[in-house]
Amino acid sequence: MTQQASFPNLRRLFIEARTDNEERDVSRKAFYNAVLFMGSVAVFSLIAQRMNAVR
Repeated sequence: MTQQASFPNLRRLFIEARTDNEERDVSRKAFYNAVLFMGSVAVFSLIAQRMNAVR
């Protein structure tokens, strides 16, 4: 049986390297970026549907 290497949990290392306020800011920014991305996908999808409906 082979022994797997023990890698540190990278997310935990990043969390521990930041203060609670910094972590909150990073999480909030990531959330807003995800919402903005999903919104832009929805807008482009609607535009594409309307362009195809005209044809």
